Amino acid sequence: MKKSMRFAALALSAAMLLGLTACGGGDKNESPTQEAPSTEESSEASDAGADNEAAAASDAVVLKLGTTVNEQDSFQVAAEKFKELVEERTNGAYVIEIYPNGTLGGERDMLESMQIGTLDMGIITSGPFINFSDAMGVLDMPYLFASNEEAYAVLDGEIGRELLDTLETSGLKGLAYAERGFRNLTNSKKPIQTAADLEGLKVRVMENDVYKASFEALGVSPDPMAWADALTALQQGTVDGQENPINVIHSYKLWESQKYVTLDRHSYSTAIITMSGDLFNNLDADTQQIFLDAAQEAAEFERAWVAEQESEQLQAMKDNGMEVIEDPDLASFKEAVQPVYDKYTQYADYVARIQEVIAGM
Repeated sequence: MKKSMRFAALALSAAMLLGLTACGGGDKNESPTQEAPSTEESSEASDAGADNEAAAASDAVVLKLGTTVNEQDSFQVAAEKFKELVEERTNGAYVIEIYPNGTLGGERDMLESMQIGTLDMGIITSGPFINFSDAMGVLDMPYLFASNEEAYAVLDGEIGRELLDTLETSGLKGLAYAERGFRNLTNSKKPIQTAADLEGLKVRVMENDVYKASFEALGVSPDPMAWADALTALQQGTVDGQENPINVIHSYKLWESQKYVTLDRHSYSTAIITMSGDLFNNLDADTQQIFLDAAQEAAEFERAWVAEQESEQLQAMKDNGMEVIEDPDLASFKEAVQPVYDKYTQYADYVARIQEVIAGM
């Protein structure tokens, strides 16, 4: 009850601030022939303006947004664009502070903090969401999408919104799907051309049962762990490899511990701009729409950034000594993971609907 009252009060303060801003902002394009104020009047106006700015800043609702990645990552690009749009469209009534590098915890930790209202927002890789909504696991099924365009058609449409809405029963509000990208395998042992080549490798995967089952089907020994722990494990050699998109491999300089890259694109991974459900529900309808629209625009901005960077990042990986298998035997991989579809029959309806959307493109 106290939490709801707090959010209601914050929302009321923000609404009052917006009203004051709209009524007293003035026209920046006033006529240049307007009579200039006296020096004394100008000084008083300047002092009053400074006082008003300080008041506005103190009344702003400050929201914390966390990620587990560094400042060179695409999540940071999405976060900064989202911050810019929200602050601009609420006239500064809401200010977003970005906390990268896992300073607010791992991805599952942050989602749990959003559930109880101790964290406002985060940009979270799709993997952990299966722990908060079983339906979200369908997006982690192997080789579900063959291209970015297929993924966008599903995620930005009815199915994508429906899946985000399933998070509400867990106290979370999914705003939009930014992009982590197609995930690819790296390892320190040998080049991987076919599914059979994976036999015996120990690979870090996300904390997600579908990912674990997919790699078990490929003959891998999967080791689910948080990303911060994975970096240490890769450096120390306690795992042989990991799987992530090109932008992650590049931004974390994984060539320092990984020699081989296989572009198998086994899963398209989203990055969900997520908000505390209580916080979102205590915003007025207009402000809710601002957050939803800003998240979608930030997501699309980040997707475009990822696409522009990918070829240069791939070349940098090669330049730093990584051996890249760009055309692996995908048929062998898809055949190997078929048992995953047989196991997770609860996703059959969603899979059929997704395939229908793709067929209609």
